[in-house]
Parts: sequence; C-alpha cells; structure tokens
Amino acid sequence: MASCVSSLCFCALWVAVMSGLGVRCDNTDSLCGAYAPGDIVLGILASVHTKVKDLQDRVRPDKYTCTDFDLIPFVHSLATIYTIEKINDSGFLPGIRLGYLMCDPCVYSTKALQCVEHMLSINKTLAVLTDNSNFSSPVKAFMGERYSELSIPVAKLLSIYMIPQISCTSSSPALSDKSRYASFFRVIPSDVYQTKALAKLMKYFNWDWVGVVTLDDDYGKPALEKFLIDSGKEQICVEFQEVVPNYLGSTDIAKRIKELADKIRRSTAKVVLLILRPEHVEMLFKELIKTNTSRIWIASDAWSTARFLMKMKDINKVGDIFGFTFLTGMIPGFEDYLKNLRLAPGERNDFIREYKQIRFNCSQQSEHTSPLACNVTDPLEANDDYLLSAVDLTEAYNQRVAVYAVAHAIRNLLKCNDTACSGDTNLLPWQLVSILREINFTLDNKTYSFDQYGDFENAYDLISWKKNGDERVPEVVGQFLIKNEEVEVNDHKIPWNNKTVPLSRCSVTCLPGTEKSISNISCCYTCTNCSEGYYSNETDQLTCKKCPEGSWSLPGSRECQKWSIWFLEWSAAYSIVVMIGTVIGALLLVFSFIFYILHREKPFIKGILVISCLMKFGLMVSFGGVILFLGSPNIHVCRAQQTMYGLGFTLCVSCILVKALHIFLELMSSNPAKQRELRKFDKPFVIIGILTAIQALICIFWMVFDPVDVEEKQSKTQLLTLNRLCTQGFMYGFGAMHVYIALLAVVCFGLAFKGRDDETDPIVFSMLIHLFAWLCFIPIFITQYDSRPIVQISGIMVSNYGVIFCHFAPKWFKILSEKTLETVKTPVAPLTNDSDSGVISNFTSDLRESTHSIPQSRFSIAESEPSNWDISSLHLSEVSIASFRRRRQRSWRSKSLRPRRRTLSNL
Repeated sequence: MASCVSSLCFCALWVAVMSGLGVRCDNTDSLCGAYAPGDIVLGILASVHTKVKDLQDRVRPDKYTCTDFDLIPFVHSLATIYTIEKINDSGFLPGIRLGYLMCDPCVYSTKALQCVEHMLSINKTLAVLTDNSNFSSPVKAFMGERYSELSIPVAKLLSIYMIPQISCTSSSPALSDKSRYASFFRVIPSDVYQTKALAKLMKYFNWDWVGVVTLDDDYGKPALEKFLIDSGKEQICVEFQEVVPNYLGSTDIAKRIKELADKIRRSTAKVVLLILRPEHVEMLFKELIKTNTSRIWIASDAWSTARFLMKMKDINKVGDIFGFTFLTGMIPGFEDYLKNLRLAPGERNDFIREYKQIRFNCSQQSEHTSPLACNVTDPLEANDDYLLSAVDLTEAYNQRVAVYAVAHAIRNLLKCNDTACSGDTNLLPWQLVSILREINFTLDNKTYSFDQYGDFENAYDLISWKKNGDERVPEVVGQFLIKNEEVEVNDHKIPWNNKTVPLSRCSVTCLPGTEKSISNISCCYTCTNCSEGYYSNETDQLTCKKCPEGSWSLPGSRECQKWSIWFLEWSAAYSIVVMIGTVIGALLLVFSFIFYILHREKPFIKGILVISCLMKFGLMVSFGGVILFLGSPNIHVCRAQQTMYGLGFTLCVSCILVKALHIFLELMSSNPAKQRELRKFDKPFVIIGILTAIQALICIFWMVFDPVDVEEKQSKTQLLTLNRLCTQGFMYGFGAMHVYIALLAVVCFGLAFKGRDDETDPIVFSMLIHLFAWLCFIPIFITQYDSRPIVQISGIMVSNYGVIFCHFAPKWFKILSEKTLETVKTPVAPLTNDSDSGVISNFTSDLRESTHSIPQSRFSIAESEPSNWDISSLHLSEVSIASFRRRRQRSWRSKSLRPRRRTLSNL
C-alpha cells in the first residue's frame, strides 16, 4: 500500500502563519515550487501539502490554494533532490548534469494532472499528436506520486507519451497492469503482497475476527477487495468494514470519524486494520482516547511509521500497534544535508523557504507588506536538526533507489563510460522505458531490478510501536518475505501484557480433541468432540483426523492409541477357574472309569459298562474342547472348539438316549411276541453311531459352507480393546449343531419321563439341566458378543457336570453304600434246624408269590433262545431283576428277624 504522507500538524500558530502568508504552490506564473537546471530534467511530484482549500465550493477553474504542510513528503522530496545532486557531483554521468522540476499536487488527482501537463508543455503548450514516437518533453522521467490515488491518473496520462514514472510508495495492485499503465514503475512491491502479509500476520497470532477501515478512493477500495480475498484464504473473518472519505476537507468527515469510533467501541473484534492516511488515523485515535478505547491496530504502510502519530498525546492509551513498512535504509550524508539546508546558486525551492518560515515562527507583519517577523535573523540561512527526529529518514531511502534506477537507464542509453557519454541528451523519453524494464543495477551492495510488472520484489519489515515514555518508537520485530510468502516474527521482542497474546475471535479456541462445527460465518463455530476413531492434535482443527490402521481413539481424543487385544488369557482368573473345573471333571471321569472297571461284576454296572465308557469318552472330548477356548485363538483352534464339543457331547447324549429308548421299549408291552418285535429297534451301537455321524455331517457342512474364522472386533465393555474371538460364520452351522443336541436331549427326556422309574431319573434330571443351562445361556450368547466364549464354556461345563453327577455319582454312592452295609456285622443267636427250615420255607413261598407278580417281560430274555439274546437287553433285564431281588430281600429280612428277636427275648 502507499506509504501515505505522515503529516506533521503543528499547533494553531503554524496554521495561523500559513494562513497569514497565503502560501501557495501556484502563486507564481509557474506551477512548480522547486527547480534546478540541467542537461536532463527529472520531474518530481510530491504532495507537500495535504489539502486543497475550499475544494467542495469550487465552481471556477481558477488557481488551487494548498494548505497543511506535511513534513514526510517534504523530506522525501529533499531526498530525491539530494540524490540528484550527489549523482551530479560523483561524475556518474560524465559531462551531464541532471536537473529537476518539482510540483505539489496537494493530494488531489486533478491538480496532479495539471502539474504533469505543465511540466510536459513547451512554451506553455502541450502538443496533441497522433504519433508521439518523436515527442520530446522537457522532463524525461517523473519521480512520484506518493499516493496511488494520484499515481493512477498520472500514469494513464504519461502512458500516452510513454514517459517513465517511478513511484516509491504507490502500491495499488492496479498499477501492475502494463496494458493500462505501460510506463509506470515502482521500487516497492504491489499491495498484492502487503494484503497477504497482513492476513498472514493475523493468522500467525490467531486473530480471526477483525474489523477493517479503508478510504473511498482508488487506493482503499482495491486494497479492501484484495484483503478480503487473502483473509478468506487464511480463515479470517471480518466483523465490520467501514469506508471513510479520502478528502480531508470533506464537510462530513468529522461526523464520519465519530460514527466509526462508535462502531469500533461496540464491536467484539479486538483487532482493527486501518488502511488510511495518517491524518485520518490521528482523528480516529483522538475520538477513541476520549473513552479510553483500546484495540490492537494493524497499520498499512501508509501510516505505519508516522512519527507525529507516535508523538501524539495519550498515544499509549489506544493499545498495541503493528504495521508493515517497506525495507528501508540510511542515505549516506543525508542527515548532514538536512541539518544544513541551503539553496545552491541557480536553484529555487519554495518548499524549503516555507518550511523554514514555519519552523522558525515567521509571521507577516502586515497584510499589505511582505517583511516577516521571525525568531531568527534570516530563516533561509537558519538550520537545526529538527527534521532528523520529526521524520523517519530511513523511509526516504527508496527515493535514492528510484533516482539511481533512472540514472542507470540514462547511462545505458547515452553509452556513458567513466569519462564521457556519447549519446544525445535530448533523448526521447520512451527509450528509457524499455531500458528500465531490463535494467539490473547495484546500489549500496544490493542488486535491484524490475519484474515483468514494473515492480520490485523485495520484502516488508514488520514493526511494532514500542512504548517509550509517553511516546512510541518503531521497532522491527519481523519480516514478510515475498518469495515464500511467510511472516517471520521475533516473539521475544513483543512485550505482551501478561506475556500472553490477546485474543480476537468470534468463538473460543477449539482445543485438541475437538473440531469446528462451523455456522454461517466460517469463524463463528462451536467446538464438538472428535468421534470415536478420530483425533485432533492441534487447536482449531476444521475436521478431526482418522486414526491410522492398528490404532483407535475414544471420543474427544487428541491422539490415537494402539488397540489392546483381549482374549481368554491362560493367566486370567476365569481361565484358571475353567482349567480347575476341567481338570476336576476329567479326574472324575477317570475316577469313574477306574471305579467301573473295578466293580464291573456288579449287576447294575456290568450291563452298562461299555455305554458308560462311551459316555465318559464323549464327556472327556467335550472337556478338551473347553480348554481350546483359552488362549489366543486361530482358525484351527476355532474349528476344534466347536467340533470337539459337538461330537463329544452328542456321543454322550446318544448313549443316554439308547438307555432311555431301551427302558421305554421294555415298558411298551407285556406281550413277549410284541416285545420281540420292538426289540429289533433296540440296536445301541448302531443308534449311537448313526446319531453321532449325523452330528459329524452337520459339523463338516458347517466348516465347509459356513466356516468359522477369527476376527478382532471392538469391545463394547472395554475401552480401546479389540476382542479376538472365534466367529461362528452366519450362525447356521452353529445353530444346527446346538439344535441337534437339544433335539436329542428332548427325545431322551421324553422317553425317560414316559417310562419313569429309578433307572430313568438320572436321564430326566441330566437332560433338564442341559436344556435349562442352554436356554439361559443362548440369549446371553446372542446379545453379549464380548462374552460369547465365557457363555459357551459355562454352558458346556454345566452340561458335562450335570451328566457326571446324575449318571455316575449315584453309582459310586450305591456301591460304596453296599460295601458299608456288608462290613456291618449284626450279632444274632444260633437258629435251630426247625427255625431255619421255617425261614427258608417262608422265603421260598414269598419268592414264588413275588415271582408270579413280576411281569413276564422281566424274564423274557430267559425264555428266549440263547442265539436270539441281545447283550444290552440282557444286561438291563438283569439290572431289573437284581433291583427286584434287593427289595424282596429287605422285606424278607424284616420278617425273618422279628421271630428271631422273639427268640432272643425269650432267652
């Protein structure tokens, strides 16, 4: 942006002096207020005055009256003149002297055109030609203007004649358009980069809720448009954007400034960008100081180094101020020149005369007389070092660069060497344009050149207004480098209050673990926690990131964590209980097997020994399947788990079903012929084989068409945990296996319940336990995915122990009880032969009666031919007979002991 004039507004005395003198730039026949002769003349456009008097009431094209002397453009014009004089003295252009002609546009574009027209005219006439190739004006190149508002119309006019114009501060992006401003150059970057720098600065400090104030001219409007684009890219939102009149003499400017101050007070934005001239900023600050309104101010280069603002009263109350300025430097010997301002013979400079009159308080004694009353004898000879402190001299360095750029172009065009220049000094201005576009020169050990748009691509300095007593002083705290378009800030140089960067946000900062939920305005949002499996590790992230493969996160996480894999570890408490239960069950089966072998001659064991061993084998296989549920599963283990349980327990239930079927068939009819017919279906081993084979086929089809697998699925009960479990496919095979076992159990229960006696009670209760256990566990198995292995293990264990304690344990107790009775010896008196005979005869008669009362089916096997016997039927019948005999024996003993007791009592 244009580094606008930083005017030094003196007190009322200064204004009175100016009014009393009637100082004008155009109070002579010439519009130019400074002149020095030379072989080649350069034009200088410098708005030393900042206002045109009574401009809004102007109705006639008469002379302009300019007021409000501004020190900064005045000093910059002196830097241009000083550089021209140094070039002349150095012999850089041997035999050629540069002259200058200076005009004051007074920050008014129409007057700027008048100045150019005057300097281009020959004998006060500006020729109008169809072809300007041979147009040779008195001025070969123009230096200035400072403001883009003035440079734009001047550049359009000069492009007609292709006369080069070099500005040091006009930074409007429009001026880079060579199709419209073909002969315009500048030794600064375009505002295209400064608006980027402003947006990057706000982004660096996380200021995303700002206000913007600009001028209503050709400088402020494009700057605002470009800033809105750049700020949008950096996710910065503008709460308000206000425009104020560029013309300081506007009738409603004071009212507009007050409205602007009220707007800033009411706003929630704590950062305000001011793309204004220094005079506008001064008026605004004065209004805000009245109410102690403090903000963070971002200055465009127009006022970022305005010394008079740094020295204004109560400047420390307005808040922190940052701004960008062009890269600067010191002009060698310029300070001494300013301390000894004098005109050389043949030179004229009304602006130096005016400055000294103001500086040394000269006043006009009479309205009709010209003598001045001053604090010094001769103001033109008086000097001091006031300008050194009133203006930032480093900003004038670009004037030196601009003049040297033209001088190098002239040197190339005139083919100068160290001793002479061979070219004609009456050069055509357009010839310099082509040379400037290609020129590459070195000055003060730095190399400069114009890019294709006629701009310099250097950098910006970031400055902070540091408090220094009641004033402010500029301090460089960073840079914006155009090449990488990044802001570099030296944070340690910025003295924030409480060492904390102030916030200017529409919404609070979204902490890590959250993301923005943006409303209609991108900077206004709510913070929502990241979803499960997503994370954010920075503040104000737009969206949460997905966790990498192999990791996961909880809602609202700022990082992802690796999954914990859960399975039934061998060392887990439940696993230890299962192993103990399995070992106990296996030991009971081994004990039962050994016990049965040792007592195989017992009638109630002898007939069922083989089937009982098959049952034990099936239960042992089932217990082995339980062990496979422990530890980390794989596909082979998963297959073995289900197959071992399915086949093992099916074998056991098939054996039980055979027993139940046999008892049921024995009770179906008392007709021996019919029993022989039914006995054809009583094939124990065939039935056991077929029923187990069916389960084997179910398992095979399951593993082939609906195979089990291992999957890692997120746990619903444990955080950040994957359950490594065996799957059951689509559950068809798993369901068929369990339904088949349940069907066998229901058949066993039905057959046993139908022919219920002492032998069927174990079948009824064991099958009830199995069915009840799985009816309880299956709903949990289906709904509680994490607990599936535990549920299935529990169901298997309950079923297995139900069989053990219902079928095997009673036999142990029975045999052990009989052994206990046999070891008990009861003392009895010797019996006589008669008494023995009576007892035996009584037993015989009772036995006959009892024998007749026994159903024929109980002895049907005895009546059959030996070749037709069925082993299992025989065994089971013997069991029934033995049971009957024990009952009769107990009855007989009770009867036979009574007379014996009588005998003993008689004794």
